[in-house]
Amino acid sequence: MRARYRRWDGTQDPLGEELDVGAVLERLGDDLLMGAGADVALQRLRRRGVRGRSRGIDDLLRQLRARRERLRREVDLDGPLADVRRRLDEIVALEREALAADASPEARFGELRLDTLPANLGQAIRELQDHTFASEVAAARFAQLVDDLRRQVLDAYVRDLSATLQRLTPQDLAGITAMLADLNAMLVARARGEEPDFEAFMDAHGHHFPERPADLDELLEVLARRMAAMSRLLASMTPRQREELQQLAQAVLDDLDLAFQMSQLEQQLRGLLPQLPWNQGSGQGARWGDEPVPLSGVVDAFERIGELDELERQLEGDYPGATLDDVDEETIRRTLGDDAATDLRRLRAIERALEEAGALQHRDGRLQLTPRGARMLGERVLTTLFDRIRRQTTTRTAGVDAEPTGHTRPWRFGDREPIAVQRTVANAVLRHGPGRQVRLSPDDFEVQEMEVRPRTATALLLDLSFSMPLRGHFIPAKKMALALHALIQGKYPQDALYLIGFSDYARRLQPADLGAAGFERVYGTNMQHAFLLARRLLNDDARPVKQVIMVTDGEPTAHLVGELAEFHWPPVRETVEKTLREAVRLARSGIALHVFLLEQEAGLVAFADRLARLTGGQVFQATGDDLGRFVVRDYVRRAG
Repeated sequence: MRARYRRWDGTQDPLGEELDVGAVLERLGDDLLMGAGADVALQRLRRRGVRGRSRGIDDLLRQLRARRERLRREVDLDGPLADVRRRLDEIVALEREALAADASPEARFGELRLDTLPANLGQAIRELQDHTFASEVAAARFAQLVDDLRRQVLDAYVRDLSATLQRLTPQDLAGITAMLADLNAMLVARARGEEPDFEAFMDAHGHHFPERPADLDELLEVLARRMAAMSRLLASMTPRQREELQQLAQAVLDDLDLAFQMSQLEQQLRGLLPQLPWNQGSGQGARWGDEPVPLSGVVDAFERIGELDELERQLEGDYPGATLDDVDEETIRRTLGDDAATDLRRLRAIERALEEAGALQHRDGRLQLTPRGARMLGERVLTTLFDRIRRQTTTRTAGVDAEPTGHTRPWRFGDREPIAVQRTVANAVLRHGPGRQVRLSPDDFEVQEMEVRPRTATALLLDLSFSMPLRGHFIPAKKMALALHALIQGKYPQDALYLIGFSDYARRLQPADLGAAGFERVYGTNMQHAFLLARRLLNDDARPVKQVIMVTDGEPTAHLVGELAEFHWPPVRETVEKTLREAVRLARSGIALHVFLLEQEAGLVAFADRLARLTGGQVFQATGDDLGRFVVRDYVRRAG
């Protein structure tokens, strides 16, 4: 494990940032309820970001790609060669002046040699290395040019390799060659399964690496990224430019052993880190300002472009096992700024906060909504519904004596329930501690929960057939179910709610099941089976008031034949009659029936009217957006 530290700049919160888990869960809600699954829903949230808290991955990617495009436009592949050509032309001009002032035959031969210099820069420099200069200034400038080029070439392949050297003497080049040979030897040893002595290597050659890599892997990654950048530069050049630059490098690095060791290192690094952008070309554009950029500067640009490419791959996460932990925060900070690093950190914290709050959990290798998460999501939906309902404080039913439930709750301003004296005093004593004077504060007070109505058992029947998502009813229906569950759990804990989903068959559901991945691509609306299951559950419940709430968008199209479901479209008489017969059994058992229709098709409306006449139930028309408000308001009204 590696930890990184940076100076506090006043923007960081040393105690951590608070995250509204409920708000985040609400943003996940539509994707969860549509069956995307918690993993996919969380990934989509990360892509979008959380408004008012952090930008999403898509915004970071747009910023990254814009920066990379600017960098590509700034790169001038002719820049390094143009600067070398300009300096070489100045050297040749000085040498011509000195030769013109000399009347000897050797001077004429020197002029002839200058006249026949190859146009290729590498070949020209190789020719001049064997030339005896008449101009001392030209000779000094040529020696400086060769030294600069040698340093540029080395730095282009291995960053900072010669940064600590004033001049690249033969001894310096021999030291670099020995370092590369030792590094190649370590890689060969590792390939054989041996563990190289990295500390001994750094003791001998550490002055070449002022950043002091922590281990061999870190050193190899730095070297590989630099060499990959050089390979991208060469791949981006025209064949003429590439040949000229390669010959130029050969001309200044006349040490064959050094060239061999560099070639060996590059080959080994390509095999060790194949995921780097080796040989991936990039478009060329305008020069950087008015000044030519040296070769190492262009390679720096290509290395930064490669770093941005790698960062894009990490943010995209299009590979197995990808997570936001793969994204290097320091690279984000260096390339996109502190704000982007903060956004990344906040996006990473979302999953951790949801798991710590118990809203999501990993099960069987997948992230899933928990019962607590379903309740939290239902509470958020319920809050939104109550905001739309604009419900005032409920008045109690006249003439009904309130009875205590045996539970207490914290006092809230406006409560009329009796004070729970024992709990109130106990809270004050616990707050002050034993042996101290006790003073009551508003936070100490608790009141007795009172019940002014009989307890109710409700079976909520949700149509989960394939037509529900196709018509856009899937999410509103599930949100309504979660809101009703949260209402009963929080406001009416003595009541019971049974969730039943039905398509071709009916089955019992838990609130967390509403956020399960995928939805059923099955046909059939088996209301008969749903009524049958609801009657069995409610008949076994001791609560005196019982009701069924059914939400559907279609007529009954399936019924049970024995234990198997039989599907017919359009609906057949047998299906309708069996469904109505089961609904009548509900009514005879004293179970009230309330049906919410999400569509207004003639066949569905006619069936619902007949169902209401036979059972004495009620039928409501509701759009998807209003469904939750209607059901919750109706339940609160009946609860009194």
